[in-house]
Amino acid sequence: MKNNIAFLLLVFTSFVFAKQDKYLKHTVSQGETITQIAQKYKVTPFDIYKLNPDSQKGIQLNSVLLIPSNGNSVITSQVKTQVLPTRKATTHLVLPKETLFSLSRMYNVSVDEIKNANVELLKNGLKIGQNVVIPASDGTSAFSENSVTSAPKEVVKSVSKPESKQESKQQVTSNSTEKFHVIAPKETKFGISKMYGITIQELERLNPEIVSSFPIGLRLVISGNPATQAVYDTTKSTSTTGNSSGFSTKRYLEEYVVRPNETVYSISRDYGISEQELLYLNPELKKALKLGMILRVPKGQKKEVFIKEKLDLVKTIKADKKKKLVMLLPFNVSKIQSDTVNSTEARLKRDKFLNLTLDFYSGALMAIDSAKTLGLNIDVKIYDSQETKNTSSLVELYTNHSFENADAILGPFYQSNVEKLAEWLINANTPIISPLSKEYGKSYPNLYQSLPSEDKMRNTMFDYMRSKQGNIVAVIDSKKQSIYDYFSKNQPDVKIIGLSEKGTLVADSLNVRLSKTRPNYVVLVTEKTSMILNTTNIMQKLKQEYQMQLAILEYNETLDFEEVKLANLTNLNMMYPSITKPNDSAMNTGFENSYKKQNNVFPNQFAVRGFDVTFDTLLRLSQEKTFEETIQSASTEYVENKFDYDQSEAGYVNNGVFVLYYDTDLTIKEAK
Repeated sequence: MKNNIAFLLLVFTSFVFAKQDKYLKHTVSQGETITQIAQKYKVTPFDIYKLNPDSQKGIQLNSVLLIPSNGNSVITSQVKTQVLPTRKATTHLVLPKETLFSLSRMYNVSVDEIKNANVELLKNGLKIGQNVVIPASDGTSAFSENSVTSAPKEVVKSVSKPESKQESKQQVTSNSTEKFHVIAPKETKFGISKMYGITIQELERLNPEIVSSFPIGLRLVISGNPATQAVYDTTKSTSTTGNSSGFSTKRYLEEYVVRPNETVYSISRDYGISEQELLYLNPELKKALKLGMILRVPKGQKKEVFIKEKLDLVKTIKADKKKKLVMLLPFNVSKIQSDTVNSTEARLKRDKFLNLTLDFYSGALMAIDSAKTLGLNIDVKIYDSQETKNTSSLVELYTNHSFENADAILGPFYQSNVEKLAEWLINANTPIISPLSKEYGKSYPNLYQSLPSEDKMRNTMFDYMRSKQGNIVAVIDSKKQSIYDYFSKNQPDVKIIGLSEKGTLVADSLNVRLSKTRPNYVVLVTEKTSMILNTTNIMQKLKQEYQMQLAILEYNETLDFEEVKLANLTNLNMMYPSITKPNDSAMNTGFENSYKKQNNVFPNQFAVRGFDVTFDTLLRLSQEKTFEETIQSASTEYVENKFDYDQSEAGYVNNGVFVLYYDTDLTIKEAK
């Protein structure tokens, strides 16, 4: 990422930041609502949500909100209890967790008015990232603090907390074929699925809109009959447990004793519930998770996690039977031979895909030579798959060669071709290893994705930060809608820091979300130099008071620009996920020297990848166990890459991701 860290230290440039706008801080009092707070400071609820995105999920007593001064209000308004000034039509960018009902209250218009102004846009419902037209208001309040008569019937039910289980059940309406349930405050997918005796997957299938969000007031389609005895109650605490867990019978709960190095995240993950659900079952967790603490958890849901042993397969080679490996690499020789315009040398200079293939091949050849030196009994056949995005010679190769007799096949490169081959050889259970593709598609039990996906790399980062009991916050470029969607779906507990109207980070917005007692991880997602400079400069100042570390989710070329001070990145120990790591071991040194001797250049990442994935495949084939059994029982690590496969909906996928960070001594190290 930084090819010459020491050199870049000599080219620092100064950067002067404009004076920050002034913002007020408000500490939430008992019973206060966002609307009341907005009225108090003469701003709109949207202004507060913009700077405090987490407040859309609800506000807690004594939590601190950042309030814009009147001059900084995103939508200038003089808020009154019943009557608001007239407002011209405007547009609103839909944020995660927002609903038509919340927008109607935010802008003082009815739900029907918003629908009528966006007939085409809302055909398939409200979606994150849409620019919704907000019609002009005439100054008459559509809502007041004490009246919700204009709200849709199903939403009115959600704003009044049920007084009993019986009343809660009355939220369900039905006809001859369908039943409905309106999401009430504090309800979860887990709780509702338990209430009606269905799975979370079935609930999501019937209601696709809840995959990425779970808004209060949404009417859900329910499959099947309600359980004869309700197991989830949003109002009463269970007498059998002495805790407001939401479960009304002890047969659905059991006790769990907290073990060393466990976190709220790891326990909730093991039981297949959200962190919010675990906190709801165990309110004492809001203070701290302690070793030996007894928790209430769903009975019989714990997933047994098998920890694979990192093995050196060289020590357990069994070479009594010859193994056959087929490699399918896209040399596209016929196209080179038929190219009458460009010479082979000229084609090599401009064809990046061919260069990638040759680099991978050169590393694979070294792996084959190393395997033979170790005495592996192998037969390797290499074929030209002649691949492009839309064509290949796969059908011809499959027809003319007995791939069913192969013990494993490495390649092709393109995901669609890998999946096609896995389908053809599914009955033979021939392992098909995808060497370079991150694009997971169809699932086959004999398909092995050797390159971790982008989501896996991101999730590994969050797993690491949670394992350190970290307080995780995120600063996200407003244009990164796909990242907002990812956080909403996969990392709902991460606090999103609000930005100013100009799209910049305000120091106080970050300050009020930091913890004095826990390590703070600030995840920065942007490609804008100004936003990187703005955020890292603020973090440098706050680092004097807080334990703080910068994190990114993927490689970002902007970080290599001269304007970005390397000192800021190293002082903040910038952390990121990677499929490779720096390696000064004897194996790496020996590989580099041998490669340089044979090819007159040092190996690049594709040459190293070719060696690692080929060597791993050959060693797994040369064990007493079958290839699949070694995948299930052993993780491995070679020059730069790690192979730790797990079975998933995409077949077998590699979880071999490293978490690296910039150290202050100008080196890159693995986070432990």
